[in-house]
Amino acid sequence: MNLKEEIIKLKEELDVTLVAHFYQRDEVFDLADITGDSLELAKKAIATDSKFIVFCGVGFMGESVKVMDTSKRVLMPKIACCAMARMIDEGYYEQNLKTMNEAGISNDDILPITYINSSAAVKARVGQMGGLVCTSSNAYKIIEKGLESGKKIFFVPDRCLGQNFAKQMGLKSAVVGDGTDLKEADIICYNGFCSVHQQFNVEDIEFYREKYPDILVAVHPECDPSVCDAADFVGSTSQLITYIKDLPLEQKVVVGTEFNMVNRLREKNTYILSSTKPECPTMNETTLEDVYRTLKSIKEDNISKENEIFVSEDTAKWAKVALERMFEV
Repeated sequence: MNLKEEIIKLKEELDVTLVAHFYQRDEVFDLADITGDSLELAKKAIATDSKFIVFCGVGFMGESVKVMDTSKRVLMPKIACCAMARMIDEGYYEQNLKTMNEAGISNDDILPITYINSSAAVKARVGQMGGLVCTSSNAYKIIEKGLESGKKIFFVPDRCLGQNFAKQMGLKSAVVGDGTDLKEADIICYNGFCSVHQQFNVEDIEFYREKYPDILVAVHPECDPSVCDAADFVGSTSQLITYIKDLPLEQKVVVGTEFNMVNRLREKNTYILSSTKPECPTMNETTLEDVYRTLKSIKEDNISKENEIFVSEDTAKWAKVALERMFEV
């Protein structure tokens, strides 16, 4: 029996649901019971009756499941860390608040909004300050709601997402630490970014448009604002999938997002907006062997603490508050 068959057999025997993010390797993705984007996966995972959730993704995603339902046991074959999420922790968060305070902006005049790509600890700090979580698909609506407070939005951790939505809404943005005027900005962005989406540039778009004059360009809003400005469509992972699937098969499209996802969108007339392979290194850490070992550990009642997600009660409480505020909007 090969490894794939062993995994299928273990899944049938155990009280477990295997979930995988769109960016996972094909061999892992193909075996999952539930696939999707980060928040979508968490919501679907807590809706199952399974005692165990085996989550193939990066750490903050597994934490989201645990925060939303502390009764679930959440295991990750590899607790890989999203590079963007790792760029901010509570210490950096407080340093940025201090910088804003020194610029004459008090905490009472700040409403924090954190992208889902952040740790439970950062989400908790945002929750404590009256803030919300957002995803790339609902960020516009969440920011719009946040602005009703009359406060400045402190957007963490992805500066590109914050800048792109500020531009889309006709608002002024600034980035902490880059010399821009924080007091003049409506949206103040933390200086974080996605290493994968930073690989795409305007020259790539020009290359494809010169080669295929009728091609459409679709990119993720984690891309640099200059790339988003030059694209025909900007959308979250799920929005990109819908947009591309709705195109006529003969319509050429070039996509600026992670390689594994683009590669399985459709067979013809779909290109990747990069001369190098835009593969998320941490998303690709999880292997079939890791999945097998994790399932086997459940069967043998020998689960390693290194594979299980734990979130403190206080952190879970406040992170859930920030998530629930998003759901209310």
